[in-house]
Amino acid sequence: MTEKLYWRDSLEIAQALADTHANIDPRTIRYTDLHRWICALPDFKDNPEACNEQILESIQTAWIDEVAE
Repeated sequence: MTEKLYWRDSLEIAQALADTHANIDPRTIRYTDLHRWICALPDFKDNPEACNEQILESIQTAWIDEVAE
C-alpha cells in the first residue's frame, strides 16, 4: 500500500517528482509548475490551497538534493 503524500512530506514528494519528471532540472522549475505537478501526483492527498512559497522551496531543495545523489 502506497503512503499518502501531504505538503509536510518534502522528501517523499521530491522522490516522486524525480521519478515522474526525470528529464526536468529542478533548479529551473517555476513554482506554479511545481505546485501543479505535486497536486497531480497520484498519492498526493493534501489541500492544494494549503501550500505556500516556503513549502514549495523546501520541496524544490529536496528534489535538487535527490537528483544530485
